[in-house]
Amino acid sequence: MLSDKINFLDAFNPKALATMIAGKARERRLAAGLTQQDLANKSGVSLGTLKRFENLHEISLKHLLMIAVALQCAEGFDKLFPPPPAKRLDDVLKYQQEIKRQRGRKKL
Repeated sequence: MLSDKINFLDAFNPKALATMIAGKARERRLAAGLTQQDLANKSGVSLGTLKRFENLHEISLKHLLMIAVALQCAEGFDKLFPPPPAKRLDDVLKYQQEIKRQRGRKKL
C-alpha cells in the first residue's frame, strides 16, 4: 500500500514523469522494431537528441511531438490542458466567448 502512495506522488514529480515518458517512448520504439537511428530518421529528430531523451529524459516539446507522431502516439497531446470544469451553463458560455476573443495588433 505504501508503494501505491509513492507511485501516486511520483505522478506529480516532473523528473519522475519525464523518466516515465522517456521509458514508454523507448518501449514503443523497441516494440516497433526501430533502432534509435531509425526513429531519428523517421521523426526528423537528431540521433543525439533522441539519445539524450532516452538516457537523460531531456527533450524539447517540439522534438517530443515529432517523436510521438513518428511512433503514432500523438493522439493524447490535445487533451493535455483541458478547459476548467464548468459548474454552470454560464461558465460554459463565458469560456466559449473568451476563446473567440483575439487580441489585435496596434497599427502604427
